[in-house]
Amino acid sequence: MRALLLTDLKQLEMVDIAIPSVADDEVLVRVAACGICGSDVHGYDGSSGRRIPPLVMGHEAAGIIESVGADVTQLQIGERVTFDSTVYCGDCDFCQAGRVNLCEDRQVLGVSCGDYRRYGAFAEFVVVPQRIVYRLPDALPLEHAALIEAVSVAVHAVGQVTIRSGDTAVVVGTGMIGLLVVQALRAAGCESIIGVDVDDDRLDLAQQLGATATINANDGAVSEKIADITQGRRADLALEAVGTTRTVATAIESTRKGGTVVLVGNISSTIDFPLQSVVTREIAVLGSCASAGEYPRCIELMASGAIDVSPLLTATASLEEGPEWFQRLYQREPGLMKVVLTPQAT
Repeated sequence: MRALLLTDLKQLEMVDIAIPSVADDEVLVRVAACGICGSDVHGYDGSSGRRIPPLVMGHEAAGIIESVGADVTQLQIGERVTFDSTVYCGDCDFCQAGRVNLCEDRQVLGVSCGDYRRYGAFAEFVVVPQRIVYRLPDALPLEHAALIEAVSVAVHAVGQVTIRSGDTAVVVGTGMIGLLVVQALRAAGCESIIGVDVDDDRLDLAQQLGATATINANDGAVSEKIADITQGRRADLALEAVGTTRTVATAIESTRKGGTVVLVGNISSTIDFPLQSVVTREIAVLGSCASAGEYPRCIELMASGAIDVSPLLTATASLEEGPEWFQRLYQREPGLMKVVLTPQAT
């Protein structure tokens, strides 16, 4: 099969490799669409340490079941499906408690971090365990379905908090995940949502997708502006979708006493942290990692139109065009959001 292989740092090549074999509890999916995630771009240059070459990356995908293992009884050849990016064991204490994103033996498709190497979906075919596979409604385009993984990250993050009537939420960072968080907040009943970013185009899109106000952080005094919008109270909760010292500080400064900050972004492995501000104002700080069983809900939200990914799709391109798009994303070309590659298997 054809596959896009990371052969070295910032080096992607089209190669022919064997179609993966299918174990008894697995399905072989003919990949129709696979999104380029920001984590793939960070892996492309080696900065994340989680895409050690050689590796077929890609974990945001959808396709058609090509074959099934001997023990697979709930899925059939020809069904349209997507799958979780997290391959969890199903047996450890976390899995038994439903917290599969914290699985003791967790692996992620398209990741190689030293502990394991698991080929992903930038290829004509990918093999995944049946337990992480979800059927898709016929009306949901496969290019859109490839973004369910990203949607699940946003829905899981919003699920970390209880939205109450009258709450104001701040979303710091209106990139791909932040814009999905805006929509997930709206779907959860949050009526007042403030988007914060340094890019006016992304802030405009945030308003189109449900933000009731936006602030460009380059203009300064973000927390004071949020205080003005909220009549001095500041936000009840903030969701941070970048992962830098500056953006985490912005989220914390924007939150009222006794409020909650959910950290979703993790572009930096370590940051400076405003400890005194958190402690003296009793702010709850929560981490949010991947997703844990939200896929069915995400499919419902997308199928109903409550979450719309179409404005976030910059381009759909062939697998062969992948190296060019990776380079453009890596260079932070203005206006790029989500690029989906289509292996177009034959």
